[in-house]
Amino acid sequence: MAAPALSGRPGSAGSLGNSPTSSAAGRLPQGGSGPELDFRSAARMEDLNRLIQEFSKHDQREYDDQRALEIHTAKDFIFSMLGMVQKLDQKLPVANEYLLLSGGVREGVVDMDLDELSVYARGTDYDMDFTLLVPALKLHDRNQPVTLDMRHSALGHSWLSLRLFDEGTINKWKDCCTVVDHINGTTNYFFSPTLVADWFYQSISLVLLEVQKKPQRGMPRVEKVDRNGTIISVILGVGSSRMLYDIVPVVSFKGWPAVAQSWLMENHFWDGKITEEEVISGFYLVPACSYKGRKENEWRLSFARSEVQLKKCISSSLMQAYQACKAIIIKLLSRPKAISPYHLRSIMLWACDRLPANYLAQDDFSAHFLLGLIDDLQHCLVNKMCPNYFIPQCNMLEHLSDETAMLHARKLSSVRSDPAEHLRTTIEHAKAANRLTVEVQWRGSSTNLPSPQSDAGGENQPDDRLAKKLQQLVTENPGKSISVFINPDDVTRPHFRIDDKFF
Repeated sequence: MAAPALSGRPGSAGSLGNSPTSSAAGRLPQGGSGPELDFRSAARMEDLNRLIQEFSKHDQREYDDQRALEIHTAKDFIFSMLGMVQKLDQKLPVANEYLLLSGGVREGVVDMDLDELSVYARGTDYDMDFTLLVPALKLHDRNQPVTLDMRHSALGHSWLSLRLFDEGTINKWKDCCTVVDHINGTTNYFFSPTLVADWFYQSISLVLLEVQKKPQRGMPRVEKVDRNGTIISVILGVGSSRMLYDIVPVVSFKGWPAVAQSWLMENHFWDGKITEEEVISGFYLVPACSYKGRKENEWRLSFARSEVQLKKCISSSLMQAYQACKAIIIKLLSRPKAISPYHLRSIMLWACDRLPANYLAQDDFSAHFLLGLIDDLQHCLVNKMCPNYFIPQCNMLEHLSDETAMLHARKLSSVRSDPAEHLRTTIEHAKAANRLTVEVQWRGSSTNLPSPQSDAGGENQPDDRLAKKLQQLVTENPGKSISVFINPDDVTRPHFRIDDKFF
């Protein structure tokens, strides 16, 4: 069965059957000689493949033991901070389940609006970025499809009444709700994304202020705390590394929303590779509203948990093409902010449903995939139609003006005419970011910035015993799962786990 039909969507055969991709890159007839060319740009496909590989090499960061330990230290600090936020007023659930995603919100790891975000750049502002979804409320006790109140919202969005929760929860969160009094005398409290974000930012700022008054051994440096719309961005310095955490307050649900129920009835590229239970284990409401929605009341459905599972089924060559294409559009289509990397992610998922698995699995087809993604995105802009992968009846570009859509489509046309030149530009940007990172690390080491093993009140000389111990364990236990657990209050006593054994 084909994916859900929607006129002009990226996955429809009628919409893309005659797109440039279908005839843009073909092999020469049998008996011919010479390289395979892209019909539109005359670029050699092998050259585009080589450029994509080069970009991937510079864009992917390899972590040594020291960097891995710094990442772990920053994560522990963030989790500890959230524990302290919970203790402030007991609003957050005591037993909580965070979803940590590699890449910041600006990278399109969740479907959030980018208009209100500060401009951060890798190399200049941070070295690594993460998104952390923190449930402010959880509704995990239902097995049937979850029906949300979408009467006041655009498709894919919802208000959230606290009637779904117990009296204790309502009392805790009243101050973060908008109130609607009904003519029958009842009062309805609607969970407000903007008020929740206000509370979250104030609570995090208060906790970080208190923590910094009493710096402890191994504690990361808090370099920046920003409120970006409904997102709280924290940049931590750990040793010579700078890590950006985009922390997003969400509402977490188990099960699957009724509005996306029909999606489960279709055939998908992940069928037989992962189970349906893995894909539909839960979803979120994230603090983002539709183009005409009320910011103080409207939440957006997010399937970030499912997307983590689907990513396992996407070939490395397609992922490389996606990353390269994303780097191009982030720079090219940044103003006005009409297209986000999340749109490109949706287009890639539709392509996975549309195209044969053996075609997408070819290792030397990254160039074909890159050109196809550009063609699909341009098609979406020209038609102002980009369906949400999980709710195909929801058009994510419906609000675009004709002028903005055509402006971006023309920009993409320039990329399609010379993809090699745009790839070279993204490679140079990746190299520049890496050079900035190295320079910051060098300045940090030359000024003896504290590392996770150093004592902030001492000589600031790094103690690499923990890193050496970790390296020894890796060497002595090949193929085994090794974890290190560190109490941020006392990093001198780490605990290690090898498979299921602690010591």
